[in-house]
Amino acid sequence: MKELTVDLGERSYPIYFGQGILNDIADLFGRQKIGASSKLLIVTDEHVAPNYLAKVTGLLEQGGYTVASTVIKPGESSKSLEMLDQLVTVALEAGLDRKSVIVALGGGVVGDLAGFAAASYMRGVRFVQIPTTILAHDSSVGGKVAVNHRLAKNIIGAFHQPQMVIYDTETLNTLPIREIRAGLAEVIKEGLIWDREFVEWLDRNANKLLALDPEALQYALYEGCKVKAIVVSKDERENDLRAILNLGHTIGHALEAVAGYNELLHGEAISIGMAGAAKLAVRLGYPEEIYTITTELLHKFGISTRLPSNLDTDKIMAAMMHDKKFQDGKMVFIVPTEIGKVVVRNDVSAEWVRDIVEQLKREG
Repeated sequence: MKELTVDLGERSYPIYFGQGILNDIADLFGRQKIGASSKLLIVTDEHVAPNYLAKVTGLLEQGGYTVASTVIKPGESSKSLEMLDQLVTVALEAGLDRKSVIVALGGGVVGDLAGFAAASYMRGVRFVQIPTTILAHDSSVGGKVAVNHRLAKNIIGAFHQPQMVIYDTETLNTLPIREIRAGLAEVIKEGLIWDREFVEWLDRNANKLLALDPEALQYALYEGCKVKAIVVSKDERENDLRAILNLGHTIGHALEAVAGYNELLHGEAISIGMAGAAKLAVRLGYPEEIYTITTELLHKFGISTRLPSNLDTDKIMAAMMHDKKFQDGKMVFIVPTEIGKVVVRNDVSAEWVRDIVEQLKREG
């Protein structure tokens, strides 16, 4: 088992990586001073529950914990205020108190929803992230928790750090290939914003990662989480540096909203957004290789960078105006200046963005 620390002073927490480490879940809870007197609520979804809910519940009960659980529908549509209300009802009926812990067992949707429930229930209770997708390596770290509004993604949320993240890579073996590719898009993002050598490693090891080679996968996830841990440790609440983690998200979140949170996976939308940011970089005078390397790498992983032509450009532009990164009447973009480095630009022309959206529909 490997361990990585997100350094936030009193709120610091570990990320544990390894194959089969869920078997030690009760011991890991004990390490984090989550005693058996703490009632637990496991939140998972219909895809994950058949594979892991009984196992995790059983291991925790063997460790002396009292465990309740609830299963939600998979997909972004479950990140809603209506579903939050249902979770609070379950928590109250299970008798959760201020010493209780909410456990997110699943992908990014489960983590965001369960984390926001933990942040708001009784003004904040502890929670633990157990990601079961590649994509969730990103969302499970950093304490951003939220639900969606029909006009904007993640617009209702909080910063609420987990007690720990338990990343058992064996849980990734049941993922469909589309989910694998979409998840790896966020790993690619972390290389693009921070580490050119990691980008080059990803290029060399694409086939191994797509085949879920255990050694390659653990290395990639560790390196991706390391980038996020460094950034979050320096800027927990996104006052400046942390914004770089949003490469591709200005366009990507708008696409998800316009598509009704069901046509595109998050990683697919972010990939299109990263291609758009790379196009914008070239428009701003940065090297052409930024666009070439970005799109060629995404395509090597089988990830499309073409924007679906059925999505209305006017609606996409309107959705960007509702995004959290829209400030003082200006569009804010994370723009790559070279592979492994980005800047935050708040002077981006809306006309340029509209043109890039139309280009992405034609050529990706």
